[in-house]
Amino acid sequence: MKNNDREEERKKDPSLNIDSRFNQTLRSVQGLLKGRSFPGKVLLTRRSDPLDVSGLSEHSPGIERSHSENDLGPGENMDRSSEEEDHGAIKPPNSTTANRLKSSIPNIQNSSRESQKNTTGARATDSARVMKFKKELSGPTVILETLRELSWSGVPPYMRPNVWRLLLGYAPPNSDRRDGVLARKRLEYLECVSQYCDIPDTERSDEEINMLRQIAVDCPRTVPDVTFFQQAEVQKSLERVLYTWAIRHPASGYVQGINDLVTPFLVVFLSEHLEGSMENWSILDLTPQKISNIEADCYWCLSKLLDGMQDHYTFAQPGIQRLVFKLKELVRRIDEPVSRHMDEQGLEFLQFAFRWFNCLLIREIPFHLVTRLWDTYLAEGDALPDFLVYIFASFLLTWSDKLQKLDFQEMVMFLQHLPTQNWTHQELEMVLSRAYMWHTMFNSSPSHLAS
Repeated sequence: MKNNDREEERKKDPSLNIDSRFNQTLRSVQGLLKGRSFPGKVLLTRRSDPLDVSGLSEHSPGIERSHSENDLGPGENMDRSSEEEDHGAIKPPNSTTANRLKSSIPNIQNSSRESQKNTTGARATDSARVMKFKKELSGPTVILETLRELSWSGVPPYMRPNVWRLLLGYAPPNSDRRDGVLARKRLEYLECVSQYCDIPDTERSDEEINMLRQIAVDCPRTVPDVTFFQQAEVQKSLERVLYTWAIRHPASGYVQGINDLVTPFLVVFLSEHLEGSMENWSILDLTPQKISNIEADCYWCLSKLLDGMQDHYTFAQPGIQRLVFKLKELVRRIDEPVSRHMDEQGLEFLQFAFRWFNCLLIREIPFHLVTRLWDTYLAEGDALPDFLVYIFASFLLTWSDKLQKLDFQEMVMFLQHLPTQNWTHQELEMVLSRAYMWHTMFNSSPSHLAS
């Protein structure tokens, strides 16, 4: 009877299922930590609210998503006055990892049920973490490893532009050089636009004309359900950044999907100049000089990001194919039943995971969660491509039980239109926590994923 009562209670309160999954993951991490300490980027602990705030106090619980292939994105604000203690959903490492996990357990057990039900994902970054960021950013030289550890757990949105420039190596760690380097790089981008974009088609090759036309077709499809990205000037900015990047990277040229990768940068760097909800932004409120600087920052940050995964976008995209294979192997070792079911139904991982790697999950999760996810991406640095495998395995296995009940056609439809539209930061932190746990388990034995 007790089991039946508990089952009825779960049905009435869906948040209990989240609690159960969270506590199960927590116990797994505790098991890993028992009796030993190992380096890592995060600890799984619990806070009453999700880690980051994404302007959802200003734009309603998630922007309505269509099931378009071009869903994407960020757009966040935050309450900077919170005085919460530092026991976030995911935390950076230090030498007392196991002790910190133990000390967090009372906080987990006492977390508020009402806050767990909050679907907006809104939360202020606690003052302790903000002070750590401020201290690191205010010094004469930023220690990038420290900044990466802090950023892995989420960056306060108003600090995000500066932090992202530093994490990507676009802005130098030395504060005395920073303004000069940014001014020089922005001028270089402006010269590239003049050389490549501001010319008639008669001066372009047939290949360049076709590439520019494809970019012009893809830009209106980028985040189609967010009105801000439908502004003509926003699409022109995207075109200039993408075309300039493609011309200067002839080994790959423009590949569909790269248009998605510009949008987190565009929103983050625009947030330095535009206030309030992104729904109310107008790029026409900015001077041409500011627009040019924002485009330049997007261009250079996109270049830095893709430099670490060049073979993802060259002919046949071998880098993505390699990572899809690793994802399949990882899922097989973590969850053999769902792996076997997918095999029996004839579902190939390339049929759904290729888009995940190509667009870095931008089209799979709600718009307001993307920049939080990208904080972790950029904090990973050169290790990002391999860590994506663990994030995507965690993402896929969120629906392990569901997938095992579907046939081939149903699985294809389900994976193309995943039910993430109501996700909050809590679900995203769960994905990242599991990814860290599995990465810790498998990373010391990479040959397991090379068979």
